[in-house]
Amino acid sequence: MSQFSQQSLREFLNAGVTPFHVVKTSAALLDQAGYVRLSDSEKWELEAQGRYYVTRNGSSIIAFKVGKKHDEALHIIGAHTDSPCLKIKPNADIKTDYYQLGVEVYGGALLNPWFDRDLSIAGRVSGITKSGQRFEELIDFEQAIASIPSLAIHLDREANKNRTVNAQLHLPILLATGDTLKDEDSFKALLLKQCATKDAAEILDYELSCYDTQTSAVIGLNQEFIASARLDNLLSSYIGLQALINSDDNHSSVFVSTDHEEVGSSSACGAQGPFLGSVLEQIFGENLHQAIQRSRLISVDNAHAAHPNYRDKHDAEHSPILNLGPVIKINANQRYASNSITSADFRHLCQKNDIPIQSFVVRSDMGCGSTIGPITATELGIQTLDIGIPQLAMHSIRELAGLKDCESMQAALTAFLNR
Repeated sequence: MSQFSQQSLREFLNAGVTPFHVVKTSAALLDQAGYVRLSDSEKWELEAQGRYYVTRNGSSIIAFKVGKKHDEALHIIGAHTDSPCLKIKPNADIKTDYYQLGVEVYGGALLNPWFDRDLSIAGRVSGITKSGQRFEELIDFEQAIASIPSLAIHLDREANKNRTVNAQLHLPILLATGDTLKDEDSFKALLLKQCATKDAAEILDYELSCYDTQTSAVIGLNQEFIASARLDNLLSSYIGLQALINSDDNHSSVFVSTDHEEVGSSSACGAQGPFLGSVLEQIFGENLHQAIQRSRLISVDNAHAAHPNYRDKHDAEHSPILNLGPVIKINANQRYASNSITSADFRHLCQKNDIPIQSFVVRSDMGCGSTIGPITATELGIQTLDIGIPQLAMHSIRELAGLKDCESMQAALTAFLNR
């Protein structure tokens, strides 16, 4: 199997507190591996066997290598940089007896686990300097500054039966008591103090998210699990990136990780936008159509593992288990893009490399989520497979997956790029 580093994975998970930080961390790994950063607004002059990457909006990234066999099939790995979370509202300040910030739910977050966690805030701010110059930068408070306290059970005796969460009323985050504030105190004033930009004078706007300050951990009786925030889908982003970096140079290969998957991918930097298509046009030019027809895309996004306490929520014949291998995701209604050809092709690849494989199909009486797979397949017309690492607690503030599956997935994706 290809080299897999638990420590490197944990560092990636801990650093990727927002999509902007995921891209920043990914770019640093690519720089270290000798990839050249390109400008998204300029025409490229690509060299034979060159290694490159480009970002869009600071929250989506595409890395690629021009292989020795450039005119043959293109191998693409797709993932996404975003995760469900709580985002700070534009006019966030709530001042009463306490100082709170209003938040908006991003994506299909499991809300109850956000209560009673040690939260911090990170993301991108835009402002002006004292000389009137615009600036943008990433910030991260890097320490616990907020919480969402639960209501005591004494005040809600039915809480353990079915406690619902009203996003408007119950989720504002608590930062301080009101008597510690001055009249001029505001969230934007706090942000200004976090800026590294010289002579920063005013914050004009921001895109900021709350995150749990508890770092990732290897747990389990036999240390076989990885527990962390944002496993969906930073596991795929990290492993796909490592597969590209560790693969050989025979084939032209692409890794793409886009923002906004959790809210439908409809954005300029999302999978339904033009980002990937425009990059491929620059790589292949007038030969793009022929290259696409010979190519394969693997969409990598975590899969639902069978929950030991909720067996009735799964199809018994399609219930992946942690550490028993990557999962092929199948749906008759095209919520996943896998078909018999792409699935068989991947199964054969895994057989040749002694990599275990599982299958996931949602119960026939339940709805099914989706991925960038069907979206990208529709946009490009490329044969696509949907796969993922099985995980528990999907969309919770802290999720769980198997380390053996991470290693197996990296080996499978590296083999895919090397074939």
